[in-house]
Amino acid sequence: MSSYERFAHVYDELQKDIPYNLYVDWVVQHAPSSQYPALLDIGCGTGVLSLLFAQAGYKVSGIDLSEEMLSIATERFTAAGYHAPLYCMSMDELDGFEALDVVTITIDSLNYVLEEQAVYMTLERIYHALRDGGQLFFDVHSLFKMNEIFLDGPFTYDDGDISYVWHTEPADYEHSVIHQMTFYVRDVASELYERFDEEHIQRTFSIDQYMTWLRTIGFDHVEITADFTDEAPEYDSERIFIRAVK
Repeated sequence: MSSYERFAHVYDELQKDIPYNLYVDWVVQHAPSSQYPALLDIGCGTGVLSLLFAQAGYKVSGIDLSEEMLSIATERFTAAGYHAPLYCMSMDELDGFEALDVVTITIDSLNYVLEEQAVYMTLERIYHALRDGGQLFFDVHSLFKMNEIFLDGPFTYDDGDISYVWHTEPADYEHSVIHQMTFYVRDVASELYERFDEEHIQRTFSIDQYMTWLRTIGFDHVEITADFTDEAPEYDSERIFIRAVK
């Protein structure tokens, strides 16, 4: 099993506290599946949220950079009796989609795109893949979370089966962080723990910068909220939610 396959399994375990249902509610509130059926989930990972979208009535497709994660997503859809075309593709090279009703980039997936031009290209390609009136939904880490909360580490976790030590430090880009994680995963048969390491880099931008990109590209309406509420972001908001209409 490769390191990324191990991480894919650990990822699902560690994401159990993510309020996936609130992401679904956010999209359904503004783009119900009866009127906006074709949904592309970018950065779909192991397909937990993608499947919830399918169960909410959307015709779902997905892309992700990890073939291992996509394999797990395919198994998840099959086990639940659903089918979704899934593609291994970088979001800034999005191609082959047209007349989409909804595009989602959730759980800070866009923060893994580090170069400004690549972020702009991602948003521009999504714009061209949407139909007129189609909607983009994405969330990103706030500047406050990236610059202050993430750097207040290290962080630890231990549930008996999975343990990690998570160190963070500033990366080379402005408003960016390197996440260095050491995992210890218990093997049920041997009762021994296997260690593996992961390193991830994330970068975020100001709300004004995201707004400027979206409006320059041509999105007609942009709505900004924070932290799974309908309220505008505050200085100490941690997660920024952006909805843009073509």
